Amino acid sequence: MAVKTAGNSPAFTPEQLQSVRGALLSPRRLKTEVLGGLVVALALIPEAIAFSIIAGVDPRIGLFASFTMAVTISFVGGRPAMISAATGAVALVIAPLVKSHGLDYLVAAVILAGLFQIILGLSGVAKLMRFIPRSVMVGFVNALAILIFLSQLPELIGVPWLVYPLTALGLLIVFGLPKLTKAVPAPLVAIVALTLITVFAAVAVPTVGDKGALPDSLPALFVPNVPFTLETLQVIFPFALAMAFVGLLESLMTAKLVDDITDTRSPKTREAWGQGVANVVTGFFGGMGGCAMIGQTMINVKASGARTRISTFLAGVFLLILVVALGGIVSLIPMAALVAVMIFVSVATFDWHSIRPRTLKMMPKSETSVMVATVIVTVATHNLAIGVGVGVLVAMVMFARRVAHFVTVHRTVAEVDGGPVATYRVDGELFFASSNDLYTQFEYALDPERVVIDLHASHLWDASTIAALDAITEKYHQHGKGVLVVGLNDASVNMRERLGGKLGAGH
Repeated sequence: MAVKTAGNSPAFTPEQLQSVRGALLSPRRLKTEVLGGLVVALALIPEAIAFSIIAGVDPRIGLFASFTMAVTISFVGGRPAMISAATGAVALVIAPLVKSHGLDYLVAAVILAGLFQIILGLSGVAKLMRFIPRSVMVGFVNALAILIFLSQLPELIGVPWLVYPLTALGLLIVFGLPKLTKAVPAPLVAIVALTLITVFAAVAVPTVGDKGALPDSLPALFVPNVPFTLETLQVIFPFALAMAFVGLLESLMTAKLVDDITDTRSPKTREAWGQGVANVVTGFFGGMGGCAMIGQTMINVKASGARTRISTFLAGVFLLILVVALGGIVSLIPMAALVAVMIFVSVATFDWHSIRPRTLKMMPKSETSVMVATVIVTVATHNLAIGVGVGVLVAMVMFARRVAHFVTVHRTVAEVDGGPVATYRVDGELFFASSNDLYTQFEYALDPERVVIDLHASHLWDASTIAALDAITEKYHQHGKGVLVVGLNDASVNMRERLGGKLGAGH
C-alpha cells in the first residue's frame, strides 16, 4: 500500500515500484517504463550487431537473439527491469564453434546451454552467490565499467573530426539534462537530437547502418540440422557448458547489483533457470544466445529509472519493430550518440567510492588486493567468468592467510601431583592453513614427561588438522613422553576418532 509523504503525494516502497499492475495503472510510471525500453532498444542494436560480428554470424542472429532473450526473460526471469540479450561474453565463447562447425552447431549448443542452466538453476547453483565477497563484486562492477568504456574507443579512433564535437554534445545532454528535468530519459534526448543534427546538416559520420544490414523479416522457428549422435554432443558439450556458466555468472551478479541499486531482493534461483528457458527459446528461433547485460541494465535502471518487467519486455518488442519496420530510420542514428550514452553508463556504473584515497586507506589491504585482481584479470581477458573466478580465489587465499595467523599457542609448566606438567593452550580455528604451523609450536625436547594439549578454545575442521595432531603426539612418543589431548568438542572428537592414526605421520 502506498504511503503519504509530507507533501501529501503518494510514495511507493521499492517492492511496489516493481509491480507491473501498479505501473500499468500509473501513467507517469508507465511512461518511464516505455521510454526506458525504447532507449535500451536503440542502444541494443549496434551492440547486437557488433557481438554478431565477434561470434562470426550474420547480424540478424544477434538481433533476433536480443529480441527473444529480452521478451522471454521478462516473463520467466527473477529480476524485474534487468535486460538480457546477446552479449560479448557469450560471443567470445561460441566464436570458435561457429568457425569450425557453422551456425547449426551453434544453435544446438545454445539450446543445450539453456538446458544446462535450467538444471543448474533448479539444483540451487544460485545459492553459491553467497560465497562471492563484496570486494569481488566491486571489482566486477568496476571492470565492467572499464570494459564498457574501452568498447567505445574504436568508435572514436580513425573517424571524421565531427564525431568528437557530436560525442561531446551527447555527453553534455546525458550528464546535464537530468539536472534540469527527468521527464524524458536523457539518453533518448541525446539520440534524437544528434540524429536530427546529422540528418538535417547532412553530416557524414559513422551511423548504425554502417555496422551491418538490418533484417527485413520476423524471426522464424529454427531446428538445427545436426546429427543427433554422441559425436555431435562431444563437439557442442564444452561450448554449451562454458556458455551456461558464463551466462549464469554474469546474470546472477548483475541481478545482485540491481538488487543493491533498487533496494529490493529478487529470486536468484528463478533468474538462473529463467536464463536457461530464454536461451532454449532463443535457440529454437535461430539466435546466438545471451545473458544479462550490465550496460543495458544500467541504462534501464539508472539512467531511465525503470523498475518493472514492462521495460524489459518493451525493449525486446521495440528492438524488433525498430530493425524490421523502421530499419531505414534507425540506420541513420550516428554512432556518436550511442557512444555518448555508453560512456555515461560506464561513468555511472563505476564505483568511484571504492578508489577514493580515504576508502583505500581505510580498507584492509587484502580487500583492495582482491578488488584490483578482479579488475585486472577481467579487463585483460575480457572474460568476466575468469576475472570473478580469480577474484574469488585470491579472496580465499587472503582469508586463509588471515585466519591462519589468529591461532595462538600458550605454554605453561606447573607442578601437578608431584611432577612437572607442560600445558599448551591452543586458541583459534584449526584447519589446513593454521594447523600446518601448529607442529612447530611445541618444545618436544625440553618439555617434561607429561604434556597436556588444551583445545577448549579450538575446533578441528579438517583432515590436515588431525594429521598435524597425530604428528605432534607421535613426536612426543619418540621422546618418551606422554600426551593428553583435552577440551575437544563433540564434532572434533568424532572427527579424531574417525581419522586419528589413519592419515600417516604427516611430517
